[in-house]
Amino acid sequence: MTASPARRRQLLAAALLCGVAFTGLTLSGCGKKDGGDASTAASAASASASTASSGGARVYVVGTDAQYAPFESQNEKGEIVGFDIDVVKAVAAKAGIEVKFVNTPWEGIFNALNQGDRDLLVSAITITDQRKQSMDFSSPYFDAVQLMAVKADAKVSKFDDLKPLKVGVQTGTTGDEVVGKLQGKTSANLRRFESTPLALKELEAGGLDAVVADNGVVINYVANNSGAKFKTVGDPSFSPEQYGIAVKKGNAELLAKINKGLADIRADGTYDSIYKKYFGAAPGAAPAASAASK
Repeated sequence: MTASPARRRQLLAAALLCGVAFTGLTLSGCGKKDGGDASTAASAASASASTASSGGARVYVVGTDAQYAPFESQNEKGEIVGFDIDVVKAVAAKAGIEVKFVNTPWEGIFNALNQGDRDLLVSAITITDQRKQSMDFSSPYFDAVQLMAVKADAKVSKFDDLKPLKVGVQTGTTGDEVVGKLQGKTSANLRRFESTPLALKELEAGGLDAVVADNGVVINYVANNSGAKFKTVGDPSFSPEQYGIAVKKGNAELLAKINKGLADIRADGTYDSIYKKYFGAAPGAAPAASAASK
């Protein structure tokens, strides 16, 4: 049967729409929301990109939650930038591999790795015994500790002072863990947020009494938001932490490449240069370390 001219126009329009949709899926790099499914739609597109680059070599897809300045964030052009990003780029150059960074919501970032949608993760991820059961970590690349942010006039001098207060944390982080131990995981005063900057904004607005998060992020926010009139408070009960680059459990080949790259950038001074760029001093004397005792 021959279609009428009007029907042919409808069919052509539908075909064009399908073509646009297909192109969008092919070029898409990341999803905006983790609907509990570890950004599956974005993962499918980025996974296909991991198989080859323009030169035919494999491109490893790096998941990162780009809401955690100065470690990872997006600039005005939408590019993912930060300390973690520069470190992995330098490691990749030494290891002779290509990498592609994909913004991945924290809530789904570990599932994306375990499902094979990301080849490695760098997102200020604290190495813990629990996490080591489901993924492998590189050698540590950053030393951190928890830090409290409160209003400048707050009568908070130690961690126990937060027990009756409204405290903000980022969901699933070590800050969430330590405050959960202090107040109880289901405490009404424990307020969980998608990102630490969102929690700090709520503190600034008066909806919280304190925020507990990694020192590097807290210090960066306080330094760049002087109008918020925050102060930082450390506590000796906070255990030292170390960040690692995560790979899928059992991926020994990729892990060896990452560790070699890390060793190389430490040996030739590249790591120190990157550290100074973001924290103003060599690792042993960086503000991120000294501010934790304020």
